[in-house]
Amino acid sequence: MSKIEKTVVVIEDEPDAAEMFGEMMRVSGFRVVKSYASSPAIQLIEQENADIVILDVMMPDISGIDVLKALRNHPHLANIPVIVVSAKSMPSDIKTGLEAGASVYLTKPVGFQDLKQAVESIFKKIETNLP
Repeated sequence: MSKIEKTVVVIEDEPDAAEMFGEMMRVSGFRVVKSYASSPAIQLIEQENADIVILDVMMPDISGIDVLKALRNHPHLANIPVIVVSAKSMPSDIKTGLEAGASVYLTKPVGFQDLKQAVESIFKKIETNLP
């Protein structure tokens, strides 16, 4: 499967941040779908056949952690890698995100190279079936 066929779903309530993450992924060759609300996230991830999700924690409707937990409990979506991107940067916040099932936890502001490296690392693990 080539990069261009892979879909990244961005769940981020701040339009500027969502656009920035989306553009970072587009220039890296991915198809991008964005949502500015977390309530439709699970349905959108399933509908778009997401290969990876970039998820904010602090959302106005449902917290990103709750979305992540719901995703991990969904029979068809539980194995989709999720990169949490959050302004919450305390060690306890990061621990909570990772324990909820985040593949990677990045703190804002996130640079292009950091996000690109996280995505590529996840896909490399998937392609080589590493734990």
